[in-house]
Amino acid sequence: MTRQLVLAINPGSTSTKVGLFEGSDEILSKTVRHGEDVTGLSLPEQLPHREQEVRDLLIESGIAGESLSAIVGRGGLLAPMTSGTYAVNELMREDLTSGRYGVHASNLGGLIAYKLGELFQVPNFIVDPVVVDEMHDLARATGMPEINRRSIFHALNQKAVGKRFAAENGSDYNELNLIIAHLGGGITVGAHASGNVIDVNNGLDGDGPLAPERAGSIPVGQVVELCYSTRYNKNDMKQKIVGRGGLYAHLGTVDAIEIEDRMTAGDDKAALLYETMAYRVAQEISKHGATLSGNVDAIILTGGIAYSDWLTGKIKDRVGYLAPVHVYPGEDELKALTEGALRIIRQEEAVKAYEGDTHGTRI
Repeated sequence: MTRQLVLAINPGSTSTKVGLFEGSDEILSKTVRHGEDVTGLSLPEQLPHREQEVRDLLIESGIAGESLSAIVGRGGLLAPMTSGTYAVNELMREDLTSGRYGVHASNLGGLIAYKLGELFQVPNFIVDPVVVDEMHDLARATGMPEINRRSIFHALNQKAVGKRFAAENGSDYNELNLIIAHLGGGITVGAHASGNVIDVNNGLDGDGPLAPERAGSIPVGQVVELCYSTRYNKNDMKQKIVGRGGLYAHLGTVDAIEIEDRMTAGDDKAALLYETMAYRVAQEISKHGATLSGNVDAIILTGGIAYSDWLTGKIKDRVGYLAPVHVYPGEDELKALTEGALRIIRQEEAVKAYEGDTHGTRI
């Protein structure tokens, strides 16, 4: 049987995580750290540097690029799309390079995959970017005609964990109703109905539960007052919502282990805020009981903070009435990317073509 070698690439703001898999088994992984000489450049300017560092890693490891079955990169900010594995085409490259839908380091994932795929003549893909959009129409409208809700969430990990749970329980993800909460620096909670995420909070804009670095949903009238108070400029307000909001704004840290240590040492403020986060997550999960009309097969808690037994225990106590709660801690994004590529290689799914924004009202 031919070896199925997949190279997975996940760019972050200051590093690029690279994994080599034989089938679903990881045989090599490395995090390449980038200095300010790279991170200080624009994303298009960073591309050749990051691409070369991945090539150097292959050379150091004695891996011939031509031996790869596929190269897969983290999907970036693109037009809304349904879940799946997408070939990196010209339109996708244009949108990722221009930052038409937003500028983020993850935009480089598909671009690096394409460059290396072209060099080695290997198929190249992205899988379930954060802009996966399967929301039903009832979830889009708001009380302001100028604003529609957008689907931006931890699609890669939520979809991968949902499929993993189904496989482990002898079920088909496409036949289950699940509520999946990704608990990380940002928190997103999605209602998965028969394979589609029909409603989810926008994690990029800080919507949803209070999170380590995101403010979550807050009284909008008071936000307007702050915006016009002259105390803060536009960038200040954006950082209050995403990046320097949430637990960071109150406690000066996003480190869950540090916060729990402070709680153990008797820090009542840390304890209150941390439990408030669990409370808000539980509320977000519970509301999707209504989204799914009470027909919920399971609730899944995942993401980095799901390693906390204290936090997941508090959430379980509040939502266990709705459905059994399962915990899948961490976010193995390189493996999730690889699994998406393998489904194409093994002809379990058809590769999808990126078509850009075919629903002009969504962005």
